[in-house]
Amino acid sequence: MTQLVEYLIEQKGIGSNFVDAWGKPATIAQENQEKLLQAMGYAIEDEEALTAQLETEASVYWLSALDSVQVERLEDALIINVRVSIDKASLSHSLKLVHESGETFTFKFIPTDHVLTASQDIDGLDWQQYAIELNIKELTDHKVDSALYGYHTLSLLQGRKVTARSRLIIAPKSCYIPDSIANGKKIWGLSVQLYCVKSQNNWGIGDFTDLTYLVQKSAQQGADFIGLNPIHSLYPADPDTCSPYGPSSRRWLNYLYIDVTAIETFNHSNVKEWMKNNDIESKLAELRRLEFVDYKQVAEVKLNALNLVYAEYKKRYLKGNSDEHKAFKAFIKEGAQSLKNLATFEAIQMQLKEAGKEYWGWQVFPTELQDPESDGVKDFVKQNKQSVEFYMFLQWQAALQFEKASQAALDAKMEIGLYRDLAVGVSEGSAEIWGNQDLYCTEVSIGAPPDILGPLGQKWGLPPMQVDTLIEQKYQPIIDLFSSNMHASGALRIDHVMALLRLWWVHKDDDASAGAYVNYPVEDLLAILALESVRNKSLVIGEDLGTVPDSIREQLQANGMYSYRVFFFEQAKDGGFYSPSHYPEQSMATLTTHDLPTLIGFWHCDDLALGKEVGLYPDPEVLANLYDIRHENKQHILNTMHGHHSISENISRDVNYVGMSTELNYGMQLHMATGSSALLSLQLEDWLEMEKPINIPGTFNEYPNWRRKLSHNIEDIFNKPEIQSLAHDLTQKRKQASNI
Repeated sequence: MTQLVEYLIEQKGIGSNFVDAWGKPATIAQENQEKLLQAMGYAIEDEEALTAQLETEASVYWLSALDSVQVERLEDALIINVRVSIDKASLSHSLKLVHESGETFTFKFIPTDHVLTASQDIDGLDWQQYAIELNIKELTDHKVDSALYGYHTLSLLQGRKVTARSRLIIAPKSCYIPDSIANGKKIWGLSVQLYCVKSQNNWGIGDFTDLTYLVQKSAQQGADFIGLNPIHSLYPADPDTCSPYGPSSRRWLNYLYIDVTAIETFNHSNVKEWMKNNDIESKLAELRRLEFVDYKQVAEVKLNALNLVYAEYKKRYLKGNSDEHKAFKAFIKEGAQSLKNLATFEAIQMQLKEAGKEYWGWQVFPTELQDPESDGVKDFVKQNKQSVEFYMFLQWQAALQFEKASQAALDAKMEIGLYRDLAVGVSEGSAEIWGNQDLYCTEVSIGAPPDILGPLGQKWGLPPMQVDTLIEQKYQPIIDLFSSNMHASGALRIDHVMALLRLWWVHKDDDASAGAYVNYPVEDLLAILALESVRNKSLVIGEDLGTVPDSIREQLQANGMYSYRVFFFEQAKDGGFYSPSHYPEQSMATLTTHDLPTLIGFWHCDDLALGKEVGLYPDPEVLANLYDIRHENKQHILNTMHGHHSISENISRDVNYVGMSTELNYGMQLHMATGSSALLSLQLEDWLEMEKPINIPGTFNEYPNWRRKLSHNIEDIFNKPEIQSLAHDLTQKRKQASNI
């Protein structure tokens, strides 16, 4: 490896070693590092070409008088790096700060009066970098800290000439935490996969009206939040691509959650006539009866109905100065290019599908449609204006219905209300990547190195963001993600929160284990997260499972982020389970997750039997060992439950005589409620004592992932005396555990 390549590996944040999930040091293969450099676009096999690339990068840096973006916490010293040629270093310059409110403040200085931090010869001319220290509070004379938070513009002027512009982001010290929780209140809520929800009136998939009902009923039982799966936009043209963790866009919503009947023009005669002529009510009744969501049939019925509803809505309201038309235009304006890209992408995909052509992913689009800025795409939008508007209309209606569910939580005085889940990435053929191709490294997938859950490592098929491009774009893509997912939400769970620090990059042609960690600007990302959290009054939960350095947990905690604690993973070296009273207060505790078996499934080893059935455990010895470990773990759980008096002596202390029962199930949930975590999340499946999992990691077609519905209609759940009793006991246990 040449010194140049070694230098580049370090500069691009590609790791050389790490501590694995078993606490052992691991080394990254040189070959893996070099593959990632090539995927980033560096010609490492041609030293002359590589040298030219680095010289070009250096020139761009030094000829830019200001960094493209700078992120600072308000309490930190504000140091602005200014680069000028040596012949201008002793001249008077000005830094003009334009606050996001429009206020303007100016600071005059001479570079040579300040600290020289670096210099570089560029094409025979000496360039120098100076550190200019500003006191933003004195400069602006703002007395209230929050008035200084935000996204500001910084310009460098020589005389009246603007020589450079930069974005200056000023962030609070930490994320938002509701006062009641900060003061020691312990709360509980339900974790729900929205598509799984059954009801008397939905169209075979849970919808936002179901969510509103669930909010109201659970709040009456003492719940303070409803935690959702990622509700990101998927693929209208390909409804069976249904994993919420492989979306098309993380900024926008899945239109399948729209309650068609809640849109005013649903009651128009055209829609009613279509339903009658096509026996839609019978189809809907069948879709509701199914054990698994039939995405293809649900999408067909919903899209047909929504097209009719939209056509009538457009005719009645989307014209002139009607309130509805003004609101829709305002929504489109706020959504800007991102919304237009999504709608255009979906219209292209649907048109290709209807023409019988390949349509999955933007890579199979006709050449003239692969670039959203191309004349071909502009012509497509002109020729298909109504189709593009239709998909924007769906986003508008989805947003309105989600906001209504959120308002129901506020009206019910839930401490948090709805909390959303932000997926770690998008599929390579997605609208999000189509709309910003420079940002993503499409030769690479993110994933995880070998760990306890995935001994061979994991490869998720999600291309990562390029750090340099993200900075060039002044962090706007990240800002948009945080802001849109916190909107109308009391909390945000960030899946694989380690992505803020580092991501495991794997070349798309390699196995998951043949990757390397690539570092991200964690301080900047955490600061932006804190700013959006405070602005949206949204608490932040970081899913910090897997291979996690101890130092990052401390950093996340200092940033006001809540840790994620899963009971089954909280084991001591001797196999015993830690008492929930020892969990960090600044955390959300849970018994199980969407990637784990239900409580019954765990206890009866259904996940192991299913794993064998779908081919995850081809080695009988490995499977036998897993059964032995499960048996030991169940005994440790019984020891814990009895040791803390969470279950009665009706349940044997010997695991050989204990099956999962309602008492043990509820006892485990109440055991968690006595813990020190501020937040406790419980799965609705475990309330209903369900067996089948929602997802089996490592499978694709082998099991119907992301489809299994709840066993009961939501109208029936909260009428059950045993459910009411459990909810009451959970509320009392949480009150007893509170520090207030």
